[in-house]
Amino acid sequence: MEEAGGSSRRGAAFDRDWTKGSIIGNLWSLSWPMLISQSLNMLGPTIDMIWVGKLGAASVAGVGVAGMAVMLANLAMMGLTTGLRAMVARFVGAGDNEGANHIARQAFVIGAGYSIVVAVIGIFFAEPILMLMGLEADVVAEGAAYTRIMFVGSIAMSLRMMAEGTMQASGDTVMPMRITVLFRIFHVALCPFLIFGWWIFPHLGVSGAAATNVISQTLGLALGLWVLFKGRTRLRVTLSNFRLDLNIIWRIVKIGIPTAVMGVQRSLCLLALIWFIVPFGTLVVAAHTLCRRVENILSALSMGLGTGAGVLAGQNLGAGKPKRAEKSGWLAAGFAEGIMFISSAAILLWAENIVRVFTPEPGLIETTSTFLRITTAGYLALGFNMAFMQFLTGVGDTLPPMLCELLKAWLVQVPLAFLLLRVTTLGVYGVRWAMAAGMITAGTIFTVYFWLGRWKRKKV
Repeated sequence: MEEAGGSSRRGAAFDRDWTKGSIIGNLWSLSWPMLISQSLNMLGPTIDMIWVGKLGAASVAGVGVAGMAVMLANLAMMGLTTGLRAMVARFVGAGDNEGANHIARQAFVIGAGYSIVVAVIGIFFAEPILMLMGLEADVVAEGAAYTRIMFVGSIAMSLRMMAEGTMQASGDTVMPMRITVLFRIFHVALCPFLIFGWWIFPHLGVSGAAATNVISQTLGLALGLWVLFKGRTRLRVTLSNFRLDLNIIWRIVKIGIPTAVMGVQRSLCLLALIWFIVPFGTLVVAAHTLCRRVENILSALSMGLGTGAGVLAGQNLGAGKPKRAEKSGWLAAGFAEGIMFISSAAILLWAENIVRVFTPEPGLIETTSTFLRITTAGYLALGFNMAFMQFLTGVGDTLPPMLCELLKAWLVQVPLAFLLLRVTTLGVYGVRWAMAAGMITAGTIFTVYFWLGRWKRKKV
């Protein structure tokens, strides 16, 4: 008979102790499904952009800027999910599955409350948010439709993140990957039908891209909840003896707030950089948007390794094994840097071919390719940046990453972009150089902080 809140005991895969055995083997076993999951989670907006790119530059720019507003909301939610991940990993590592189950239930309460607030903001403030950027009227019209649908659909997105985070932190990264593969395949298949009105479907344009996202995320949520409550993963969530626990909710939020702030300010920084770029025209805004799609994919690869290492480290810290936790961090960062080096070389050699996946417009291809090549200087540090950031937030040490990202954005990227625009002849390319400088700065700081080892003493 299954134990409420515990493992389903259906096989060795669910009973595996991640605090023992080969660290490299454990890291790879946890991380490769996360690499796929993170990449596919980033793939949603990328798929949208591939199809939206065929509607013209105004649609690309509108969805791109709107996507940053949506990302701001999602990153705040991901920040709150950090508290869930850190606490579930520690409790599972200490052998307290009932405590982990209790934390997961409280996290769903947080996710539901947050997403309702986001939905209200989307309904009433989609146009004003985009108008603040000084965009042209046609760009605002395209972006507002996308923003409103995505914000209203945030309930499914937020709760899906909570379900995924619970499974991953407990040590099961394969099941969330399978769910992600299923709903992203559905997304890929449905997207062009709703955008272009193929077959029996209505022609919705950019609204179709947003609707596809929401429908596919809802499917992912339904599958995630079924798996968790049926015990088809490492940790079975139950509603027996459920009670609202404000103390646990506060502990989750307290860990997650710095990461949420970090995510929000990162989006605000990107919006500030867009504000610098807008005067150069819609084509340049579209080029910057396409670059962000490529960067999201690169970030996802490093984040997958860092998140896997964070789960591994959290469980090892819960089991009182800090040396194993540290080694997992160094290994994740090393692998991430290897990926970034290969990716940067590919961009330098084949940038135009990469951009043609998103758009056939020659002018947009040329500008985007130049943007990408400039920023490869920063991509070489992105592995350390993202891997260590995800690792530290995964073990619950969220304040230093927040401070580092604030420094990167508001003491390096934004001031430097402003300076290069004003006192050099680089023009809009100065913004891309400023972004690269910020990546290098953050990668260096994260590496030094991880090496100092203060994160090992963090209590959650």
